[in-house]
Amino acid sequence: MSDQFFKPVAYKVEGMSCTNCALGIQRALEKEGFHNVHADFTSGEVRLEVADESRLPMAVKRIESLGYEVKQDVDHGDKPRSGLAPIEKKFWFSAIFTIPLILHMFLPFAILHDDIFQLIMTIPVFTVGFFHFGRSAWNSLRSGVTNMDVLIFLGSTAAFVYSLIGTIYNLGHDYLFYETSASIISIVLLGNMLEHRSVKKTTSAIDDLVRLQKNTARKLITEMYEGQETIEEVDASLLEMGDRVLVNTGDKIPVDGEIYWGTGSVDESLISGESVPVDKEKGHKVVGGTLLLSGTLRVKATATGKDTVLSQIIEMVRDAQKDKPRLQNLADKISMIFVPAVVILALVTLTYWFFGTELPFRDSLMRGIAVLVIACPCALGLAIPTAVVVGLGRSAKSGILIKGGTAVDKLTAVDTVVFDKTGTLTTGSFRVTRLECFGKSEDSVRSVLYSMEKHSSHPIAKAITSAFQKSGTIRFDRVEEEKGLGITAVDKEGNRFVAGSYNVASHLTDEDTHQVYLLMNDQLIAWLDLEDEIKEGAVDVIQTLQKRGLKTVLLSGDRQFRCDAIAKTLGIEKVYAEKLPNQKLDVIEQLSREGYVAMVGDGINDAPALAKAHVGISMSDATQVAVKSAEVVLLKGDLSLLEKAFGTTRTTRRTIKENLFWAFFYNVSAIPLAMVGLLTPIVAAFAMAASDVIVVLNSLRLKTRRLR
Repeated sequence: MSDQFFKPVAYKVEGMSCTNCALGIQRALEKEGFHNVHADFTSGEVRLEVADESRLPMAVKRIESLGYEVKQDVDHGDKPRSGLAPIEKKFWFSAIFTIPLILHMFLPFAILHDDIFQLIMTIPVFTVGFFHFGRSAWNSLRSGVTNMDVLIFLGSTAAFVYSLIGTIYNLGHDYLFYETSASIISIVLLGNMLEHRSVKKTTSAIDDLVRLQKNTARKLITEMYEGQETIEEVDASLLEMGDRVLVNTGDKIPVDGEIYWGTGSVDESLISGESVPVDKEKGHKVVGGTLLLSGTLRVKATATGKDTVLSQIIEMVRDAQKDKPRLQNLADKISMIFVPAVVILALVTLTYWFFGTELPFRDSLMRGIAVLVIACPCALGLAIPTAVVVGLGRSAKSGILIKGGTAVDKLTAVDTVVFDKTGTLTTGSFRVTRLECFGKSEDSVRSVLYSMEKHSSHPIAKAITSAFQKSGTIRFDRVEEEKGLGITAVDKEGNRFVAGSYNVASHLTDEDTHQVYLLMNDQLIAWLDLEDEIKEGAVDVIQTLQKRGLKTVLLSGDRQFRCDAIAKTLGIEKVYAEKLPNQKLDVIEQLSREGYVAMVGDGINDAPALAKAHVGISMSDATQVAVKSAEVVLLKGDLSLLEKAFGTTRTTRRTIKENLFWAFFYNVSAIPLAMVGLLTPIVAAFAMAASDVIVVLNSLRLKTRRLR
């Protein structure tokens, strides 16, 4: 089993209306042997993994047997739908027949009070409710996870059957509650319809990103014999690596690629969250889905399909939505036991009022039905996932990828932020600040260093060649670079030059505070100081975090004196320098014993520490290992996004707590009112629908809410 390859598959599913609906689908598919099943009612997605693709029709059939409709493969994206959604059609159909039933309570027309007329008006509504709620309720019972539809089905059916018996035996108007049955169904459908519209807004971030992938491309084709270039308009999804495309002003760039001709200004806010356009020219990289505001580009595709940056972002956000915060696990457990508990409370209410008091059966029944309806735990199920989805969507649009609800929990608990130095707090771009020579002229030393370092791709070597590029060139007979030590060169006279770190000169001097030492025939002839530039905004980020009460730490493999200088400039309180990757792990472990630690890094050597910290935070321009090890990714390597990441997660967590308060407050306060007869089933249905909408609307506030 371990050597099997599991293919991920995703479907859009219509009809999931609560957490327990999703749990029912998830459990049913797991029983069929599917792996890593995740059903999310907020996005309407069911994702699973399968080793044998021939079993996929079975998955679709199993989902549909539970009363849901499988619409399409998620990877094809949501196509704009014309007309009403199924839930909207059901509501408006039911409303047409329910309105006359409600009017009989206000108007004296005889036909409205006729029991046969009321029965005829109720049957279409009850039929819709029977199949919409009944099938879902029955299948949820079969799967072992009772959902809210059980309560709605029991309440509406009890009122209908009681009224039908009254009609058959001509027991009079005191036994007619057709309007109760129809109203429960119509009002809950209204709530579901409003949920459907609101929840679609919470998941709009992913839908927007998916739609950005859907565009055409002008593919450049060179005729084999004549050498002429023609343009063919094709679907962007059909492009392959190496294909060449033409992008004109106003076009979406169809693939990830490299510009080989032309210049232009590109809106990359999709990736970076930065609204200022970026100027591009030959040799620059471009990202599929971004917009060319001006200019003309010819681009060679370097990544297509699922390998593009945009596809990877979409998958990261989708995977993040699978992950649940700790509060969600608590809410799921409560929802699972809530429905059976409510059924018991409803039966207790009916039994008490009928047998324990002189209240007639019809009134006792209405109080039991009111308990069933008012207690539907929809608001509880919506409280967390809607807030998490909106929060993750807002973060993604701001240029922050947060990998799941657990990361939201963890980030809000962090009290210590640990920073790597090079590439995180500094740009990784060096500049020469000082050159000191011994027995040789500065010009000759510059020429030697330039002629040696131009053979290396190391960042320090690039800085030296850039600084000394106007110096003369020396022709060496042999140049060798030894990674981690330096460069050795031999000129035509046989002189041997070595340029490297303090290790190459440690036997000649005790002065160990310089970056580069130059030796000639084992004699020290120069040393060189370079400075790593601090990233723009790094000082502000550190100060803001400290104002929030967070401790800041610098953890680096660089020399102590350099780390101390950087820490002093930035105002960082604690410094751990000259640490190897395994030693970084030890530091993180030590700090973790004192509180919750976030590690911000970008290199391969940071990956273990990123994984070890409570929360790993990586720059998107970091190594792939670092990005995969982290739970939060700051796009474009923009350190200023760090405070926004903390602010978004804090605000998301606060919204979750508000939602849970209103959900619990609603149920806890409303159930006793229904049990003592202060709420009718119709009022209970309105209140239940209203509570769902309030929770969703509060989550939607996250899109524009001020971050704290």
